[in-house]
Amino acid sequence: MILRLATPDDADDMCAILNAIIAIGGTTAYEVPFTRETMIENYVSAPRLIACHVADSDGIIGFQALWRARPEEGFADGWAVIATFAKPGLTKTGIGSALFTRTTAVARSAGIMTIDATIRADNTGGLAYYSRQGFRDYDRLIGVPLRDGTPVDRVRKRFDL
Repeated sequence: MILRLATPDDADDMCAILNAIIAIGGTTAYEVPFTRETMIENYVSAPRLIACHVADSDGIIGFQALWRARPEEGFADGWAVIATFAKPGLTKTGIGSALFTRTTAVARSAGIMTIDATIRADNTGGLAYYSRQGFRDYDRLIGVPLRDGTPVDRVRKRFDL
């Protein structure tokens, strides 16, 4: 497995992973499939993006992005937000842990002090993943509505560098 920065050429493979996760349901806050353009805009060249790494093993098998947090969303200076995705069927194989090692190194270099992971409360796999990486709960958003109006809590976890 090779870890490297995402490029626009990776967007289609990244879409395939994330859109498959969206289609399965219940493990991401995203509900609308990504296009190549929206993937590039959000995960490859977003203005707040610190880095997005892909795990490549004869094709993209996972990716993790880190963005500077927005103060208008209540985050202090020095915070970042993270998102991690592994190809369905390949979770719990070390992809996320390898990506997180790379991401924390980049976060430190960028002066980040704390990383936020906000996860759907019904995403037990995601909650377990971030806990294994050393994230700890610090807040809970109650009843955030899905597109169909269904309320789902969000668990906010933090990792202090």
